[in-house]
Amino acid sequence: MKSTGVVRRIDDLGRIVIPKEIRRTMRIKDGENLEIFVDKEMITLKKFSKMGDIEDISDQLVNIIYNNIKKDILITDRDKIIACSNSLKKSFMLKNISKYLESIIEKRTKIVESSLTNIELVENEVNKFSYIIYPINVNGDIMGLFIILSSSDNISTIDEKIANIVSQFLEKYLEE
Repeated sequence: MKSTGVVRRIDDLGRIVIPKEIRRTMRIKDGENLEIFVDKEMITLKKFSKMGDIEDISDQLVNIIYNNIKKDILITDRDKIIACSNSLKKSFMLKNISKYLESIIEKRTKIVESSLTNIELVENEVNKFSYIIYPINVNGDIMGLFIILSSSDNISTIDEKIANIVSQFLEKYLEE
């Protein structure tokens, strides 16, 4: 474990302030949940992601869909890509999502781009795809995104229906 060299005092209510630089580096936003782990004399804080509970099922789901429609699939949480079809794993898996995808999460909207367009999916990497992006909405909070990508202009209404069905499935799965 790497030391930051930062020391903070605990106030009389048991609170500690995480420095702004660390919050920015770790992409911790105001109001976000942190999970607390204790191991002997060590306390560890980790960003909490409900989407972390579905990484196994997401991986299987992505591969099943890819095998049937032959289009690349990504699933994100609010910070990184948590599942993707095999051809994209090296390029995208566990990388931080781009500011563009963060803005879609904030806007809480679906996006359909049926013609080839430049898109930044992960930080500082632009690719050309046609795509569908559906938010995964759990109890009013956007937990991540379901994305179908095509390297040609062949996004169809069936792809849109698949994206809608899968995002609804993930929403229901996470609500339980």
